[in-house]
Order: sequence, then structure tokens, then C-alpha cells
Amino acid sequence: MAGILVAVFWAILVSFLAVVLVRLAQTLRATTKLVADVTEQAVPLLADASATVRSAQTQLDKVDAIATDVQEVTSNASALSTTVASTFGGPLVKVAAFGYGVRRAIGRRADPSPEPARRAVVVGRTVPSARGRKRNGRNSRGSKD
Repeated sequence: MAGILVAVFWAILVSFLAVVLVRLAQTLRATTKLVADVTEQAVPLLADASATVRSAQTQLDKVDAIATDVQEVTSNASALSTTVASTFGGPLVKVAAFGYGVRRAIGRRADPSPEPARRAVVVGRTVPSARGRKRNGRNSRGSKD
């Protein structure tokens, strides 16, 4: 009886291991198929990515060349601006000052009203006429008389 019991137990164990091995074989087949499919799809994707990177590098080279040209144009424009300012700036200021002086002289001839007297300013000193002058009932220090 013990021999039959051991044989039945052994048969159950072997059949359980056979089921496990069949399932493991199915899993390995599915995994192999999945890896093959991923490989088939990954190779074209990698080729496309490589082409995209090459195209991006070409575009970056073009942008770098454009940036270099823009920097050169900017430095040329700066030099031109400096040259124009130094060439025409001084004479234009002189012409403007001369024109202002002529307009002011013509304006004085047309309106002969006397100009108010100008005060003399001496650095570091107070002009004596300004010390005792009163403004609106107050002297120059702000106190009332």
C-alpha cells in the first residue's frame, strides 16, 4: 500500500512539474516573439533618430554661420555709427548752435524789451546784495521782521 501511495504522489508531482514546464515554455516563446518584434521596430526607429540628429546638426551649423555673420554685421554697424558720429557730429552741433544764436539775435532785434539784470555768482561766496533782500515780507533766512 505504501508503494502505491508513493507512486501516486510521484505521478502527481511529475504531472505538476510537467504543467509548470509547459507554461514556462509558452512564456519563453512569447518573450522571444516580443523581443523579435521590438528589434524589428527599434532598428527603423534608430535609423530615423540618427537621420534626425544629422539633420539637426546641419541646421545648427547653418544657424552658427548666420550668428557669426550677424555678429560681423553688428560690429560693422557699430564702427559705421562711430565714424558717422565723429565725422558729422561736431559740425552738426556747431551748425545747430549757430542757428540758435542767429534766431536769438533776430528775436532780440524784433523785441527790444530790456532783459532783466543777471546776478553774478561767485563760487564759495555770497553776493552782498542778496544778503539783505526781502521776499514777500521775509528776509533771505525766512524769519519775519
